[in-house]
Amino acid sequence: MQFSQPHYLPLTLPFFGLLVGIFVFLLAMLQVGALRYAYMRIGLSGGWAMVVLLGSLVGSYFNIPVIELPERHLISGDEVNFFGMRYVIPVVVDWRGTLVAINVGGALIPGLMSLYLFIRYRLWVRGLLAIACVAVLCNQLAHPVRGLGIAMPVFVPAIASAIVAVLLSPRRAAALAYIGGSLGTLVGADLLNLGKIQGLGAPVASIGGAGTFDGIFLTGVLAVLLASFPGETRRRA
Repeated sequence: MQFSQPHYLPLTLPFFGLLVGIFVFLLAMLQVGALRYAYMRIGLSGGWAMVVLLGSLVGSYFNIPVIELPERHLISGDEVNFFGMRYVIPVVVDWRGTLVAINVGGALIPGLMSLYLFIRYRLWVRGLLAIACVAVLCNQLAHPVRGLGIAMPVFVPAIASAIVAVLLSPRRAAALAYIGGSLGTLVGADLLNLGKIQGLGAPVASIGGAGTFDGIFLTGVLAVLLASFPGETRRRA
């Protein structure tokens, strides 16, 4: 199988199927009304929230090329196991260097969604604090992985953003968790480590793609769950 373009699933099929299963579970909970109030607290209708999560899954296949870095030896057509997750190194032909790209599902969509939440709730100070806290932690735990680029433990963004968000504002914890987890991961794990990419032999170094996409996607899921708990408590009261 040969790739003429830098598009591929960031995870092997079994692990990507696990994320799809999580999405289907949330969709089922939405249909029975269990999470509808949670999505409203985030600032989206249930339908639009599903569009965002589905867009992240589908968009994870697509990478927008930004710049190409010279590389002496490229690793092609392999898989990398990192902290229990298996990431894909695409098969490339006539590739001359490491292509730095922006992943649609792991960077572009979460970035636009975070901007929307910033503006809607005016979380300028608390949002920046959440991003900074998560970015510092992600930067410390992110590792250059040969053939892949930058990777980090999958649950770190979700757990870190949840704790920071609750401490900063329990009322806006869901929105802050999404903002901090998404942008904090992109800044701390990917952007601040761009200088370490060259020399790893990675054909594609995708910002928000393989290595960090799974953590960013789970951050969006956790944001919904954070919003659901206060909602359930209030309704029972």
